[in-house]
Amino acid sequence: MNQEKLIVIDFGGQYNQLVARRVRECNVYCEIYSYKTDIEKIKAMNPKGIILTGGPNSCYEADSPTYTKELFELGIPVLGLCYGAQLMMHILGGKVEKAPVREYGKTETFIDGAKNTLFAGIEESTVVWMSHFDYISKVAPGFEIIAHTADCPVAAACCEEKKLYAIQFHPEVLHTVKGKEIISNFVRNICQTAGTWKMDSFVENTIKEVREKVGDGKVLLALSGGVDSSVLAALLAKAIGKQLTCVFVDHGLLRKNEGDEVEGVFGPSGEFDINFIRVNAQDRYYAKLAGVTEPERKRKIIGEEFIRVFEEEAKKIGKVDFLAQGTIYPDVVESGLGGESVVIKSHHNVGGLPDYVDFKEIIEPLRNLFKDEVRKAGLELGLPDYLVFRQPFPGPGLGIRIIGEVTAEKVKIVQDADYIYREEVGNAGLEKLPDQYFAALTNMRSVGVMGDERTYDYAVALRAVETVDFMTAEASEIPFEVLQRVMSRIINEVKGVNRVFYDLTSKPPGTVEME
Repeated sequence: MNQEKLIVIDFGGQYNQLVARRVRECNVYCEIYSYKTDIEKIKAMNPKGIILTGGPNSCYEADSPTYTKELFELGIPVLGLCYGAQLMMHILGGKVEKAPVREYGKTETFIDGAKNTLFAGIEESTVVWMSHFDYISKVAPGFEIIAHTADCPVAAACCEEKKLYAIQFHPEVLHTVKGKEIISNFVRNICQTAGTWKMDSFVENTIKEVREKVGDGKVLLALSGGVDSSVLAALLAKAIGKQLTCVFVDHGLLRKNEGDEVEGVFGPSGEFDINFIRVNAQDRYYAKLAGVTEPERKRKIIGEEFIRVFEEEAKKIGKVDFLAQGTIYPDVVESGLGGESVVIKSHHNVGGLPDYVDFKEIIEPLRNLFKDEVRKAGLELGLPDYLVFRQPFPGPGLGIRIIGEVTAEKVKIVQDADYIYREEVGNAGLEKLPDQYFAALTNMRSVGVMGDERTYDYAVALRAVETVDFMTAEASEIPFEVLQRVMSRIINEVKGVNRVFYDLTSKPPGTVEME
């Protein structure tokens, strides 16, 4: 990519992706690289600015992550955050020590001295998010202290002449009240960026790049109906039309009407002129899952069966030139390919390529986008809101929202209950309240009374969580009258259910999903 960009150098900070996202919110492109990245590679990218992330280490210890002093002599603005700030001071001749008082959480911070560019427009007192056990006890030569707290003498320091800035707190998190303004001051004013990274230009440029790369070749995409694969399908459709074949495997574990919605958008009656193949494999999946109750075993069966079905369809199509995948930037970073933070998961979209499809090359046009950017691209491409803003949905689908054995009867129960729940939350105008909400079917059956008859039916659990990053989550406070309506409708309208529970468990100790 030729556009202006900033680089985030990752020292193992938990907020590395958040830093990059905040930069992109300033309409400037940004990528994450490990601290092990060679200085020559950094120079070759010609970044407009560099941000050093936080990290769990002490910069003065011999085996801690570090970087060459040359980074600060390139004439490129550098912003160090937390560990990055301490490392900057340590390398340039300041002193970092174990803090007598550890600071964690929301902390009042005072801006010192003459106004500097980084804190332009920021009040003399502001609340920031601190998280450190070391502190800068002496700033490097040429630096001045520009902020402090009651317990931290150097909350921020700068060398305006060289455009080097060190801040002890985390401006990238929402808890830092003026964090967005601080990052914008660095990105737009100090780094002198034009801010031309916008989704319409990304879509336009990517369509052009795909056309050039694919030429007159054929592209195959496994379309799940999720946000990433749907946006990818729309982008490829705009770029290459009938050269794209989408295989949509309906495993019978989707939410109510979801299979038909996907076909309505991408199938023959939709607006995209592509080859669309829907495989109705519900019975096949139910047969494979019969008698299986262990969650991981269910996941494995569903994943393996998808490969088998997709393989069969791919063989019918024959040779294709490209296999498209909906890899997005968090997949890349979390798989250890884009930064230095702990590898959270090995992602199915990154790394090993399927060996059951005859293709020359893989293409991943969305691999540099965060999820919110993928959604913006989807809107730009004309996808309907209900698809673009679809809630996170696990790959194994309702297979992990049904505790115990999966059967066609249980799938219908959870589909109908979930549909009612989502409808009532929508009717109450609460769509924006929970970040994710759904109904799950427990494996518990109990005695109830309906009319004059005793029943022995299932219990449905309702789940709704609020979260920033899905690493932690809290149960949402759905109004009681809404829950009452949901309960009443589910018991009256969904055959086989006589109890409804609301799951109050946070993550941790629970997970967002039920299995």
